[in-house]
Amino acid sequence: MSLLVVGLSHRSAPVSVLERASLNADAQTKLLQDTVAAEPASEGAVLATCNRIELYADVDKFHAGVAELSTLLAQHSGVGLEELTPYLYVHYEDRAVHHLFSVACGLDSMVVGEGQILGQIKDSLARAQETHTAGRLLNDLFQQALRVGKRAHSETGIDRAGQSLVTFGLEQLALGTPVETWARGRKALVIGAGSMSSLSAATLARAGVAEVVVANRTPDRAERLVRILTEGDGTDVAARAVPMTSVPFELTRADVVVSCTGATGLVLTADMVAAGVEGRVETAPVVDLDAVADEDARESAPPAHTPAEDGCPVDLPTVRPGFSVMGEAAVAGMDAATLEQHGAWAAGSAVDQRDAARGTGPEADAEVIGALAAAASAIGRIPERRRPEAVDVPQRPEPVLFLLDLAMPRDVDAAAHRVPGVRLVDIESLAEASADAPMAADVDQVRRIVSDEVAAFGAAQRAAHITPTVVALRTMAADVVAGEIARLEGRLPGLDDKHRAEITQTVRRVVDKLLHAPTVRVKQLAAEPGGAGYADALRTLFDLDPETVASVSRAEESTEKNAENRGPG
Repeated sequence: MSLLVVGLSHRSAPVSVLERASLNADAQTKLLQDTVAAEPASEGAVLATCNRIELYADVDKFHAGVAELSTLLAQHSGVGLEELTPYLYVHYEDRAVHHLFSVACGLDSMVVGEGQILGQIKDSLARAQETHTAGRLLNDLFQQALRVGKRAHSETGIDRAGQSLVTFGLEQLALGTPVETWARGRKALVIGAGSMSSLSAATLARAGVAEVVVANRTPDRAERLVRILTEGDGTDVAARAVPMTSVPFELTRADVVVSCTGATGLVLTADMVAAGVEGRVETAPVVDLDAVADEDARESAPPAHTPAEDGCPVDLPTVRPGFSVMGEAAVAGMDAATLEQHGAWAAGSAVDQRDAARGTGPEADAEVIGALAAAASAIGRIPERRRPEAVDVPQRPEPVLFLLDLAMPRDVDAAAHRVPGVRLVDIESLAEASADAPMAADVDQVRRIVSDEVAAFGAAQRAAHITPTVVALRTMAADVVAGEIARLEGRLPGLDDKHRAEITQTVRRVVDKLLHAPTVRVKQLAAEPGGAGYADALRTLFDLDPETVASVSRAEESTEKNAENRGPG
């Protein structure tokens, strides 16, 4: 059996696809059940976060496993297989282990180094254990991933390379201002009471907001989060819980809104956001764009006539405002004769002092215009080329309502960012903002940790794979010893207990010494890359019963499951 992962993330798929492919808790459970019911897979686990959906399985056939897992993801996500396939990635065996360990350390997160992924991996393992879809391989894998992630955060400075998605989102809202300075004294509305919402509420409280209002469909969870905020050490924030029906009113009071629910539809529409803004601020003044454009045109238009332009053959009143009479645009459309007159005039005058200041003079102008005249003689007229007119856009009012949408699929209508006085940051904009984020030097150290841990995990798994075979071999040897001792007693019925025990101990020592070196060596060889075949060789050489080996494996798994089902550490 071999580890296989098929998935998509913010690195492989646009947010719009991730949003549509998101899985709620019920869909994840059903996906797990269908995975282990499929022929190629014997174990399954789903890791579903804001920016990734991954299906892990222990499969006996690679190609059949990829096809089956891809189909299952498409069926349960509601995104067609043909549409989903270009965004899927596949990792197998050691590469799959390396991928999960990198995820656990925060190397594959949207915000590099964030530690929240550890809690999500823990939840993923717990769900697989509850549905009895995690066997020895996935239990070992996810438990080790948690340990590797904790090791990375404790032994390196990976935390300095990034922060939680919540903190990063708040930094984007603050537009370069320190979050503590920006948040101090503001009123916050947190929609949802799950892990991400709880982290958001706690982060805002530590940042110094004056009030946190929690809205959730389940009142008990909202009340519990409020108690945590008000009873926790280090903050004196005022907090209260409200029903979801109070959200429209709370929008008129809030300065910051963080939303992360499991809703399948929008929680905040653009109209709701606009109503919340209008209920708390005056409408921004209307800017007359036509008046602004006319005023700018009057300010930028050159004077109709200057002394330096006396004798210029160009009809200045017909020249568009903003064009230099000495430049190409001024003469565009003229015939060759007029261009020649214009060139002669430019060569004999000092009309454009600005060109002189830039290091150009009448001679240079004359050469340019002469070249234009030659071109006009060849093709008739110079095609007109004019610079585009500047369009004045009215300045948006300063934000009065800051929205942070951390849900997948999104909670806040994307059109809300067009509402005056609103600043919206969502998963998509966070992905864009983090694309160029600098990587800390500690990332290299974490990568080395991941590589070492992958090698160690692979060796342990390969060694564990051969252990049942070694146990079966020793069991067979013990049975042979017992049979021979019984046979000896039949031949020597008068053998006393002292001599019988000595003979039995001697035979066992001989067998143990004969088996010691081969079994130790085969475990070492099996732990190396490519060592999986040693178990098969051992079974063949000693003619071991496959069912005996399988029974040993089942016994070990049963013993381990009693401990593992108590939950991840």
